[in-house]
Amino acid sequence: MFDVIIAGCGPTGAMLAAEVRLHDVQVLVLEKEPEPSSSFVRIVSLHIRSLEVLAMRGLLDRFLERGRQRPVGGAFAAIPKPTPGGLDSSFTFLLGIQQPTAEHLLADHAIALGAQVRRGDGVVAFEQDDEGVTVELADGERLRSRYLVGCDGARSTVRKLLGVGFPGEPSRNDTLMGEMKFGAPEDEIAAKVAAIRETGKVFQLGHFGDGIYRVVVSCAEAGEERAEPPTIDDFRRELRAVAGTDFGAHSPGWLSRFGDSTRLVEHYRIGRVLLAGDAAHIHPPAGGQGLNLGVQDAVNLGWKLAAQVRGWAPETLLDSYHAERHPVAADVLDNTRAQVQLSSPEPGAQAVRRLLTELMDINEVNRRLIEKITALGIRYDFGEGPDLLGRRLPDTDLAQGRLYDRMGQGRGLLLDRTGRLAVEGWSDRVDLLADPVAALDVPAVLLRPDGHVAWIGEAQQDLNDHLARWFGKPFVSS
Repeated sequence: MFDVIIAGCGPTGAMLAAEVRLHDVQVLVLEKEPEPSSSFVRIVSLHIRSLEVLAMRGLLDRFLERGRQRPVGGAFAAIPKPTPGGLDSSFTFLLGIQQPTAEHLLADHAIALGAQVRRGDGVVAFEQDDEGVTVELADGERLRSRYLVGCDGARSTVRKLLGVGFPGEPSRNDTLMGEMKFGAPEDEIAAKVAAIRETGKVFQLGHFGDGIYRVVVSCAEAGEERAEPPTIDDFRRELRAVAGTDFGAHSPGWLSRFGDSTRLVEHYRIGRVLLAGDAAHIHPPAGGQGLNLGVQDAVNLGWKLAAQVRGWAPETLLDSYHAERHPVAADVLDNTRAQVQLSSPEPGAQAVRRLLTELMDINEVNRRLIEKITALGIRYDFGEGPDLLGRRLPDTDLAQGRLYDRMGQGRGLLLDRTGRLAVEGWSDRVDLLADPVAALDVPAVLLRPDGHVAWIGEAQQDLNDHLARWFGKPFVSS
């Protein structure tokens, strides 16, 4: 009997496994692919909030060593603008990293914490009851778990078996995305890319070092079978159609065809089965938000699921996963819809793009759009209170070190500048850090394990009420 079975060992599944293991929950990750991804070099971008998550769990240095920092400016609809001022984070950059590398780092992290990972075993059926979920594998083996989480991607088997509604828009247009090398000189490529961007066509071509370029180019005709990956000849053809040259494309790495399908599940949880990552939401890759959205789903869900298993979760805690993350995904779907429209060659869409390009010269406009892409703008609805309530607290200077260095165990944290507050009764779940010189503009904050501010104030009784809201009943020592 496992506490949690996770279907899928991509970034979302691996991150979720690690998060629940921080609380000594027995977790099994089932991955249908027999071997980790290694046959392609697809580059993904880790955004600001994801970098903060990695810093909180002590993982960021491992990623920085293997990635390449890039400016965050220009991430919205590929409109070339500088990084806006006033971003509320210590990590105001994007980190380009090979997706297999990111997946391996997260999987290794989960395994080091004690997660079991079985490759070549996919979920083909399940049944749930009041006590748990019975999961059936392809070879007929049946496993029992208290909870099942589908992190098995856009074509999620768990979501389909669950029968949850997945409304949205079907794909209407195909786009090719991949990585390859070119024979043309770099300055010639850069000049041609700049000229094409002026036309508003769906076209991106970025250099990631070692001669590797990422290419995003629209298809003149939709493919008959989107499940089939494109070939290098498909890219050459579409490059010639858009750019008038294929730039001598050769040595393909990761190649993919995607549509602009946009869908969001109606419920993230049905009974003892939950969904996260691409299993819960799909959208065009505009702004590179997909992996980040999934990892942040996992960090929101992990401690809540662990609290349910460990027996101290307040009654509504697990349901807050849907309440908080469903609106976030809906906003991502909306901003990707907008970015797709801004890439249309139609005169009306191009007029809007020119107007927005002009408006983004205003720092506040540029910053607001970048906050959407990087998740800096997320504020969960925790009720009335200061603007900081519900937001993630940035990494903060302390008397000794930095705040995120104190959050590696996935526990709650009371950061108290008054020296008068206590977490008695909750000390098995919440740490107390009394620091009168902490770089904080309020007397004290209560942080959830995901770093979001759950309470602001200085009154002990008010704090106790909020400790009970988020961390359950206090323990009573014998």
